[in-house]
Amino acid sequence: MTTVYGFSTSGNCHKVRLLLEQLGREYAWIEVDSSKGETRTPEYLSKNPNGRVPMIELDDGRILTESNAILCWLAEGTPYDPDDSWQRAQALSWMFFEQYSHEPYIAVARFIRGWTALDSPRRNDLPTVQQRGYQALQVMEQHLSAAAWFTGPDYGVADIALFAYTDVAADGGFDLAAYPALREWLARVRATPGFVAMPAPSAEAAGRLAHPETQP
Repeated sequence: MTTVYGFSTSGNCHKVRLLLEQLGREYAWIEVDSSKGETRTPEYLSKNPNGRVPMIELDDGRILTESNAILCWLAEGTPYDPDDSWQRAQALSWMFFEQYSHEPYIAVARFIRGWTALDSPRRNDLPTVQQRGYQALQVMEQHLSAAAWFTGPDYGVADIALFAYTDVAADGGFDLAAYPALREWLARVRATPGFVAMPAPSAEAAGRLAHPETQP
């Protein structure tokens, strides 16, 4: 049994849920609301001193953190992980892109708009964060204009890594109308066997996301 500690409305956590569902692998999910400080408790920090989700724990007590590392471990030896070493490296390059050039902007814009107070100083960062997020989306659009997937010839771990926050990019104030290849890719991912959508955010967060006029 694999136990997942995750916050359901986090894209990084949803990556793990999506792959587990598509693998048909049995798992237990423990909800940990990082927005309420539940990753900072002594009990949680004893397992993951970095105080983040997702985290998986095996029956023998082994712990693995970092969403993309978890994806790679789960996908090894399955169709979601390329057999060819060069193609696997290409998939990894997109997963590093997701963590360094995509998630810090697409996900952070969503967090600022939905999970910070309306008078939070962090909202002053939105224009810069969104500008850089659009740069990442353009890189993805360019790739998808010539390829169907990010993992290789077929759908896999890199697509899962990039899908989670791209699919909810609108929550961060991003308009995907100018990215037709990207929108078609999102639709292809949603059509993959075993796909599950990310749950809706809490009523409080959803209320903020639904009223962009309150944003700076």
